[in-house]
Amino acid sequence: MEFKLTSPAFHHGSQIPSKYTCDGENINPHLVIHGAPEGTRSLALLMEDPDAPSGLWVHWVVWDIPPETKEIREHMVPFGSWEGGNSWGEKGYGGPCPPPGTHRYFFRLYALDNRLKLSDESTKEELETAMVGHILATAELMGTYARTNEAPL
Repeated sequence: MEFKLTSPAFHHGSQIPSKYTCDGENINPHLVIHGAPEGTRSLALLMEDPDAPSGLWVHWVVWDIPPETKEIREHMVPFGSWEGGNSWGEKGYGGPCPPPGTHRYFFRLYALDNRLKLSDESTKEELETAMVGHILATAELMGTYARTNEAPL
């Protein structure tokens, strides 16, 4: 089975519903994990916006997701996993909240051959450094979001 990441909330390349943004409830969408490769000891997830005016904006950093995890439910993280800091300087999920215009949001899921020993204060950069040499496979889901109001947050 192919390693994939999907969501019942939106399809790859389509708009993320406002429920999962700062214009709605600002909670993470339901994600479904398919086919983690043999030898996977943990999963890690990054959500990023490469279209932010100030450069890459990190929305969510999660690691040590148990390898048997088949889904990440809405407004939850799997038991035993850790959430790191996002570009707002907070832990946890921060949904799309761009200035007017359409932005792309990439959810990247990594199958790893180990569990990561990171501080609960860890950042995307620290996660990426810890994953070097341990990535078995990567899956990606991309959604878009366009705000209609004029006040960026």
